[in-house]
Amino acid sequence: MAATYHAGYGWPVDDEPRETIAAVVLAAGEGRRFGGPKQLHAIDGITMLERVLMAVERSGIDTRLVVLGARAEQITADVPLHGAIAVVSPRWADGQAASLQAALKMLPEPIDEALVVLGDGPGLDPRAIRRTAAAGHGVRAADYGRGRSHPVVLPRACWAALPTAGDTPGRDLEARLIDCRGLPEPGDVDYAAP
Repeated sequence: MAATYHAGYGWPVDDEPRETIAAVVLAAGEGRRFGGPKQLHAIDGITMLERVLMAVERSGIDTRLVVLGARAEQITADVPLHGAIAVVSPRWADGQAASLQAALKMLPEPIDEALVVLGDGPGLDPRAIRRTAAAGHGVRAADYGRGRSHPVVLPRACWAALPTAGDTPGRDLEARLIDCRGLPEPGDVDYAAP
């Protein structure tokens, strides 16, 4: 496995994610502020959710889940999942924390970390996923030069302490920031362009 030196941190980071990490894409919301299902919003002919799922697929992480809720049936019919397994959160209206819990319960025991990304971050780069996934152990989050962002890696040891409702499930956990400067930020689309 090749290693790359990442500036600012002083240690080599493997380029390939371990087999014991799973990617979780949170995409269960109904898009009230956006005015409709963000997951189905097309950017240059590709839906926002498919863009994220393509990036996760290209990252090399084998175990991939996408959590759906509002309009789950329509989304699975209209969006290619690129090898991700759809998990429907029955409590999606309780926020990202409830959706994350639905995914974590589905992960088998050999998986010891969940890499979490948002389904409304269409600029997500597979290199940021690989870099964050492979950067050691513990809670860690991408930093594009403006502080904590996504992806965020949550080790199994902290899953039981995560909240079961709300929209910032891992925010209270101290995270080591992983240098992703020079890569495009994933974005967080909350409002439709006028």
